[in-house]
Amino acid sequence: MTAVIDYNIGNIASVYNACDFLGEKVYIVKDPEKLKLFDRIILPGVGAFSVAMQSLIQTGMKDSIMQYALSGKNMIGICLGMQLLFDNSSEFGKHKGLGLINGDIIKFDKSKMQSNTRIPHVGWNTINTHDNHTLFDGLQNPYLYFVHSYHVKTTNNNIIGSTNYGYEFTSAVQKDNIYGFQPHPEKSHNNGLQILKNFINLK
Repeated sequence: MTAVIDYNIGNIASVYNACDFLGEKVYIVKDPEKLKLFDRIILPGVGAFSVAMQSLIQTGMKDSIMQYALSGKNMIGICLGMQLLFDNSSEFGKHKGLGLINGDIIKFDKSKMQSNTRIPHVGWNTINTHDNHTLFDGLQNPYLYFVHSYHVKTTNNNIIGSTNYGYEFTSAVQKDNIYGFQPHPEKSHNNGLQILKNFINLK
C-alpha cells in the first residue's frame, strides 16, 4: 500500500489519481501515526519551502517522516516535497529542511543563463538519467513537466538524474531508501506514470 502525505500543502489529488490509475492501493493520509502502516510513502508539495516545513511540524508529519526514513521502506518527495528532504533552503531567507539527504536548495543563478531565460522554470524538459537507475526502467532521458524557481545542490553520490535549464541542475536523487524527483510525474503523462510505477515496484 502507498500513502500520499496530506499536510495541507500541494498536489495531493493528482498524485493520488495517478497512483490509483496504475492500480495501486493508495491512500491520502493525514494522521502521522498511520504512516508506519504503509509499504511506501509519497511526499508531494507545491509552494514555499518555509510554509511547507512549518506545516509538516504543526501536523506532526515531520517526526513520522523521520521515523519512516529509518525504517528502510521507500519514500519519495516530489517537487517541493523533494526539496524538503534536504538540509536547508535559501528561499525567502534560510530555512532548515528534513536533512535526510545532504545538500541545499538554491535559486536558479541568472548570471549563468542567457538574459531571456525565464524564472520560474515552467514546462516540459528532459531528465538525463544516470547509471540506468531502476526509477527510470523503460525510459530513456524522459520528457517531463517542471514548475520551480529553486533547485537542489547536492553531492554527485546522490544524483540519479539531471536537467539543463540555462545550466545543468540536479532533478532526481536517491540516498538509500529515500528518493527525490523535481518534476511532476503525476502531470507528465505516460513518462510520469512509468516513473511512479517504477517507484511502486521498488524492492
